Amino acid sequence: MSARIYQIQKNALQSGKALTHTWVLEYAPAEAKKPDPLTGWAGSGDMKQQIRLTFSSEEAARAYAEREGIAYSVIATAPKTLKIQAYADNFR
Repeated sequence: MSARIYQIQKNALQSGKALTHTWVLEYAPAEAKKPDPLTGWAGSGDMKQQIRLTFSSEEAARAYAEREGIAYSVIATAPKTLKIQAYADNFR
C-alpha cells in the first residue's frame, strides 16, 4: 500500500490562494474501478481511496507516513511564474 503526498494547487478559476499551503496525503488506488452492472456507476472495493488527510507542512505528512509505515512518494510542486504586464500592453 502506497500513498502520494502533494501540495494543493490553486484552481485556474480562482484568484485567491486560500488552502494552497496545505499538503495532502492520498492513498494510491489498490484496484481498478469497474462499472456496477445495475447502475453503471464506477466503483471498487478499495476503501482507502476515500481517505484524504491534510497537513500543514510536507514534513508533517512525511512524519505521519513514516510513523504509520506507509510507503509514500512526494509529488513536487511546480514553480509558480508570474507574467506581469500592464494594461497598456494590450494596445501595442
